Amino acid sequence: MYSRMKINESTNKYLELKQVIDDCDAIVIGAGSGLSTAAGLYYSGQIFEDHFSDFIDKYHFTDMYTAGFYPFEDLEEYWAYWSRHIYLNRYKEHDLKVYKDLLEIVKDKDYFVLTTNVDHCFQRSGFDKQRLFYMQGDYGLFQCSKPCQQITYDNKEQVTKMIEYQSHMKIPASMIPYCPICGAPMTTNLRIDGTFVEDEGWHKASERYSDYIRRHQDMKIVYLEVGVGENTPSIIKYPFWQMTYQNKNATYVCINPNTYCPSQIEDQSILISEKINTVLEALK
Repeated sequence: MYSRMKINESTNKYLELKQVIDDCDAIVIGAGSGLSTAAGLYYSGQIFEDHFSDFIDKYHFTDMYTAGFYPFEDLEEYWAYWSRHIYLNRYKEHDLKVYKDLLEIVKDKDYFVLTTNVDHCFQRSGFDKQRLFYMQGDYGLFQCSKPCQQITYDNKEQVTKMIEYQSHMKIPASMIPYCPICGAPMTTNLRIDGTFVEDEGWHKASERYSDYIRRHQDMKIVYLEVGVGENTPSIIKYPFWQMTYQNKNATYVCINPNTYCPSQIEDQSILISEKINTVLEALK
């Protein structure tokens, strides 16, 4: 049974949430794609049409997310698409105000970030790298497609060159990235299937997150869920509910257009069904 009580936009409610944050010992931020959408990183619409008109004409793609699963005819075309996708979402300059507002709210608190986003916006906005766990990967990394080793590789230089030299929806064959160990084609470091590489950096971040949760589990802690949808609720939403239920000193906060929680933690929850930008600006 779930509670779908909504908190309307009001100064009193924002002050209530701010008080909870001010009084807490720690904050765990759980961030999903809705936060990056609020920051202006759209997978569809004008930005997609402006940068992928040739792919849209050929394949009738509707957005970057679904296009990423398409079985392209060869690696030259695959990387022509993916270099643009990676560049727009990982390296192109964006305002990221909503991320900076969130940092302003938590910068003086003992915080940690768990995110399913792969666009590196937290680190690009000034969040402490040691307090971030990108569980689902990073657009800025390549990995072996097999994979032969649990190793990833920075891709900025290669992606930039692919953008510069591609023509007619293909990159030069000489630019196709191959694994330096086994020679298999490289791919993106994204958790799509069982070949996802969890490298040394991934495991260290996972350990830091687990240690943080262990050390704070009985303290006055806020589980702040922002922009999390229904694609992977088992990563952020369900664990946040469970940890709130197990700790009577905890508060579950959900900021999203559609918010809800189990009735068992309703008295420990603040649900704000409003635009993320509006809420964070008010809290800041």
